Amino acid sequence: MLVSVVIPVHNRPLAVRRAVHSALAQCHAQVEIIVVDDGSTDDTLMALKKMQNSRLNIIRQENKGVSAARNRGLREAQGELLALLDSDDAWLPQKTARHTHYHREGGWRISQTDEIWVRNGRRVNPGKIHAKQEGHFFAASLRTCLISPSCVIFDRDLWEEIGPFDEELPACEDYDLWLRTLSRYPVGLCPQKLVVKTGGHADQLSRKIIGLDLYRLHALDKLLRSGKLNPEQKDLARHAMQTKANLYIRGCLKRDKPDEALRIKEWIEKRR
Repeated sequence: MLVSVVIPVHNRPLAVRRAVHSALAQCHAQVEIIVVDDGSTDDTLMALKKMQNSRLNIIRQENKGVSAARNRGLREAQGELLALLDSDDAWLPQKTARHTHYHREGGWRISQTDEIWVRNGRRVNPGKIHAKQEGHFFAASLRTCLISPSCVIFDRDLWEEIGPFDEELPACEDYDLWLRTLSRYPVGLCPQKLVVKTGGHADQLSRKIIGLDLYRLHALDKLLRSGKLNPEQKDLARHAMQTKANLYIRGCLKRDKPDEALRIKEWIEKRR
């Protein structure tokens, strides 16, 4: 069974080579790698072109953001199973073989593996709040994102139903997509640590964008307006939205941004 892995990248020549090498080194031979260079301005594209391989497809586009890059790659994918790999992460060689076996045996439409966390070159243990779960965990995912893009595999028909990534969100686009998914389907968990998740570097998106809860608020608002939540899910989403709004407002006031705090307060009140 062919697995298509999509790797978006912007200005990460060394990291993306590591990610691509890890995908090419899979024990499961039926893997195609689609790298979408999202308007890099350094030598990322040149570094990729040096990695000539029949399983590697390099696509160049103007800078549109990670969501657009992933969507573009997934449109080009030929596999029955679709996977994501961030350009600063890497797979262990057994990832696709073990993961696809677990996925098919369990009859999952979407599943993920566990992962190893590396921060500033050192292995660290994730907190309990980030512990991966299996099944229906919509409520827990409202608080924090519990699905890692580099760990996930999903069926093509699920992607056609749930996708695409929201290209209007500059961050938290995965939080948005996974909530849409979990509101309808359970997510499997292959408990083996088969992905190396790297963080702590200066160009990490979560470090470059301030006020991530603002984008989570927009994701929750869109979800509530979708008409696809049951009454219990609506109550949970409304509570999460109010909680995140309160956190964001307090952060604005702490940073001496009263106008922004008032804007969000009034925005939330209109949506009650």
